[in-house]
Amino acid sequence: MSLTSVLNIAGSGMTAQSVRLNTTASNIANADSASSSVDETYRARKPWFSVLESEVNSKSRDVNGFMDTDAAMGAGVKIDGIVEKDSPLQARFQPDHPMANDDGYVYYPNVNIVEEMTDMMSSSRSYQMNVEVLKTAKQMLQRTLTLGQ
Repeated sequence: MSLTSVLNIAGSGMTAQSVRLNTTASNIANADSASSSVDETYRARKPWFSVLESEVNSKSRDVNGFMDTDAAMGAGVKIDGIVEKDSPLQARFQPDHPMANDDGYVYYPNVNIVEEMTDMMSSSRSYQMNVEVLKTAKQMLQRTLTLGQ
């Protein structure tokens, strides 16, 4: 695998995990936001990723369509978009709340704080691992450059 491939993979991984961290932070920040309407209530968001294959990789599949693991190393991560979760909103009966609707209900986002904290730890660790890959690649390149001295 070339150094350029390693840098592309680690760079796309860092970008993907950064987007994941930002959406998680947004979900946590809006977890307690109340609304009187279902349409106005914040909905938890999740990034949607896919594997980015180079042309060489897309041709290196076996008869069953599985990718050769050596060829898969040239792949990266592509951010396809950010989608809203389909899970139901939390409707709470709080007739004294200033945001209560005519029936006395207040709607809260479908944010699961435990799930969001888990996503935050996972994406943070993945980001760190990609940084370590970049640092290692840099050290290898520097050592290669000093071989001729």
